[in-house]
Amino acid sequence: MRLLNHPAARLREVVYGREWSDEVFDVVAAHPDADIREMLARSRSVTVEQRVRMLGDPNLNVVVALLEEPLPAWAYRKLAGRPRVRRLLPLLHPREVSSAALATFAGMDDEEIATWARSTPVVTPLDVEDARAIVASGAAYQRAALALEPDLPADLVAILAVDPDPDVRTYVSMRPGLSERQREAIGYHVSEDDRLPRLAWVLEADGEVLQDCVSSAHPGLRRSAAGHGRLNADQIATLAADDDFPVRLLLCESQVAVPAELVVRTYLEARVITRGQLLSHPALARADLTGYAESPRWEARALVVRDRAAPAELIERLSHDEHPGVRFSVASDSRLPARRLLELFEDPETAGAATANPNLPIELMVAVLDAPAEPDL
Repeated sequence: MRLLNHPAARLREVVYGREWSDEVFDVVAAHPDADIREMLARSRSVTVEQRVRMLGDPNLNVVVALLEEPLPAWAYRKLAGRPRVRRLLPLLHPREVSSAALATFAGMDDEEIATWARSTPVVTPLDVEDARAIVASGAAYQRAALALEPDLPADLVAILAVDPDPDVRTYVSMRPGLSERQREAIGYHVSEDDRLPRLAWVLEADGEVLQDCVSSAHPGLRRSAAGHGRLNADQIATLAADDDFPVRLLLCESQVAVPAELVVRTYLEARVITRGQLLSHPALARADLTGYAESPRWEARALVVRDRAAPAELIERLSHDEHPGVRFSVASDSRLPARRLLELFEDPETAGAATANPNLPIELMVAVLDAPAEPDL
């Protein structure tokens, strides 16, 4: 509680970045600040058993947060039984609640709630005349979006296939039913920096169609294929060796059965804002990462600490690494001997990580909380 109320506390990091014992969870769940309780309800480190203890929270923002998370069916029914929540539900968009919540609400006797839960956005059919107007004089982004419309007449597809804008031609080249030669003839161009849409027809493909997408010369098809939910081992191996970086990145982000070496290599290559999420990949949790201790890349050496089987002697050696990023990465590790932990605590470059070490003496924790808060610069 002292940490949460500290003026220098970064609350989101405190609430989202830790595991919760039942004792500490109950303390935070009773915090008078509803914003903190809302963050707790969304924390990925909170267990289902802990989250259901928040069902009686009086704040509707906390309730909305609970509706976004996976809970038992009885928990959703209990929430819906609260009059204020009952009035709130029809005001929410169905996409704002979890699929498990929608399934529960759709089967309730309350007809208004059940109808709301079963509602889906209405799909407007393609208006051919509007499509012709867009092809004739629409903006390039409108023509590009139209190029992927599955019901677009063939004559309009042919016009867009020779559109002067390269993005429009690229979108046309990602339509289903085209041969490799036809795609190539359209004259598309895709760079590693291009953000392409996820192609629904690829994500729903199977059999030979899916295989054709995996082995296609078109990066757009391979990028969507990397996110497919039913890739076999050979297809994963093919995409793991792809020379297009976004394919490998999307594969790591979407597939559990990728090798740890690919996840590490992709992490080291990545310059995207989501790079850090790769470090939570399941492949790393079961991998031997000790070999990276000798890497010339400091980011690779910093990964060794994620190997829970790495010996304490290696962790201590890395705590003396020449690069502060490596020293920072191991400063919070419980395998460090007490003497070395205190040295890292005194070092301004590693003090922040050392304060997160579970073996930090309690008197030092109290001293940190008692020290005057430094103003943000």
